[in-house]
Amino acid sequence: MRNIKIILVLSILCSSCSKNLERLNTDTKDATQADAGAFFAYAVKWTSDATQTITYGTTGDPFSISRFLTQQVSCNTYTDGTNYYTQFTWSSWYSNVVNNLATAKTVVAASTPIDQASAIQKTNRTALIEIMNVYAYSKLVEAFGNIPYTDALNINNLSPKYDDANTVYTDLFKRLYSAIDSLNTTGTGFGTYDLLYGDKTAEWKKFANSLLLQMGLRILDANPTLGTQAVKDAVAGGVFAGNSDNAQLVYLNAQPNTNPLWVSLAVGNRQDFIAAAPYVNELNSLNDPRRAVYFTTVSGNYVGAPYGQAVDYNSFSHFGALFYTPVVPGILLDDASVEFFLAEAAERGIVGSPADAESHYNAAIRASFAYYNVTGADVYLAQPSVAYTTADGDWKQKIGMQKWIALFNQGPEAWTEYRRLDWPKLTAPKNAFVNIVPVRLLYPSTEQTLNGTNWKAASDAIGGDLMTTKLFWDKF
Repeated sequence: MRNIKIILVLSILCSSCSKNLERLNTDTKDATQADAGAFFAYAVKWTSDATQTITYGTTGDPFSISRFLTQQVSCNTYTDGTNYYTQFTWSSWYSNVVNNLATAKTVVAASTPIDQASAIQKTNRTALIEIMNVYAYSKLVEAFGNIPYTDALNINNLSPKYDDANTVYTDLFKRLYSAIDSLNTTGTGFGTYDLLYGDKTAEWKKFANSLLLQMGLRILDANPTLGTQAVKDAVAGGVFAGNSDNAQLVYLNAQPNTNPLWVSLAVGNRQDFIAAAPYVNELNSLNDPRRAVYFTTVSGNYVGAPYGQAVDYNSFSHFGALFYTPVVPGILLDDASVEFFLAEAAERGIVGSPADAESHYNAAIRASFAYYNVTGADVYLAQPSVAYTTADGDWKQKIGMQKWIALFNQGPEAWTEYRRLDWPKLTAPKNAFVNIVPVRLLYPSTEQTLNGTNWKAASDAIGGDLMTTKLFWDKF
């Protein structure tokens, strides 16, 4: 009898256990779901990180040597990067930015609004994701030309085809217009996950319009109709009106959320990066007070090194104290750039007239001074070599030279504007891999081995996978 009772008890216990066996597979400690904002924030942070990182070598993020490509900075020991012996990967852009944005979009799409406010938030979140998608893809097109786009995130296709760069860029305009139109500035977005604007959707709309302005001018020579309309629409929609509108990520004091440049310079104690002579010589010729922020001095002087040559680190200026702080912001787009764009739009007669160009040019320089807390803008602008009416050259030279100065620590933007405006006039060092300053980045070498057929088709389509191949938007 006692045995029968034991069997019955065990039978009941086992029956009870068998009904809940699936609970054994439930992870009670780790999260099984994540807010879309987590994926969005990661993509935004990585985008900023990619614009701030720096390397002397031949591997890493594609934009990590962009400061070298504009000869603002040189390298004193390892000169392969400064001489364009480079090969970078774009996989991090696709995995860390584009893929995380896609995941965020999927999570947002699956959410169910419970009221009007949450419905607006859902729409806004989708719009913000699209703005960052447009930003990321536009940088890839501007650097490489034809890129994987329609097949980029298809996990079942390990050999994605490359889409025509002009077609991709045109589609990005459509996506950006749609995001701008759908963004409701009365509602919220990603809340505390918004690392750029702290959930101020009105600021995001200014950013989107400012990005539209930038892209409009970059495609203008290749597609005047689309470019002109984009510039007009951007200005009508409302672009940046001060440094408080800047699209920038302010880093924190503790790793891993510090500025990557600080990690290289301060934490790594890298004594590899020095001021380049072409840039410093121009700053010196104008007695530009921003030198004190950008660089250190040597015996009281700002000294730039011969670009691309191995030299003694202590004989030349290097990054200023600001960049040895962990919290220096990473700028995606700023007010100074927008004012320079408006000066150009005025010169081209798209918005306003050439008579308006000077005021925007002055406003751009003042914005740059103000951003770095530098005084003396009035005195600087009064110099004949700086004043818009008396500075050397046509509007491209005037704007191009001052934009080159203002875009310090914004390497990708400085390089693209150098290619587009053709100022300053830079020459490749004598030992360089190519005989001109690169106007495009090479496709990752892995593409030749892992995606050879599509790589060759894209290379042939753009005129060769070369650093000297001009891209479709770079007409002059």
